[in-house]
Amino acid sequence: MPSVEDIAREIVAREGGFVNDKDDPGGATNFGVTIGTMRSLGLDLTGDGKVDTADVRALTRAQAERIFVEHYFRKPRLADLPDPVQASVFDMYVNAGANAVKILQRLVSRMGFSAAADGVVGPRTIAAASEAAEAAPLHIADAYGIARRNYYYALADQRPASRKYARTRAGGKGGWITRAETFIAPRYHLTDAEHRERTARWA
Repeated sequence: MPSVEDIAREIVAREGGFVNDKDDPGGATNFGVTIGTMRSLGLDLTGDGKVDTADVRALTRAQAERIFVEHYFRKPRLADLPDPVQASVFDMYVNAGANAVKILQRLVSRMGFSAAADGVVGPRTIAAASEAAEAAPLHIADAYGIARRNYYYALADQRPASRKYARTRAGGKGGWITRAETFIAPRYHLTDAEHRERTARWA
């Protein structure tokens, strides 16, 4: 299994560099680290007494990787989750915060292993996720990835401004969907036709 540092490097590579998209609720972002996260951590990289867009631009790839490891993996206790889902939950935690954990909690509950969908990795969630992984070791990662993909589609259903993250201008799979499918076995990837059918009702 790749180390958490390896996974963090892959996440940073997927996130890309500086973006300040008006449709992104996270605001200015660099390597996947939002201005809100930098403010909460007090990362005044320019030394001017405030954390603003200039500090986001100044963030380095290495700093982003450290932030992800410490605050998006170790702090929320993702290391205590079963190995098959760790990388995907970590990747989604960077992308969607506690919703990444809620998706896992709902999934294992549907599998018969009770966990409250509160977005917190505590003893009950760790036990339920571990039992689910033991019961379906060959399927838990795919099931989580598919649930994650469904979450992105549903979010885009509800928020038209976010549809560009799930569907390209040409109608193909957007970044959210290809990102989720990175952690799903190819046999469970949607075909282009299935993706277009899923998004056909979007304007």
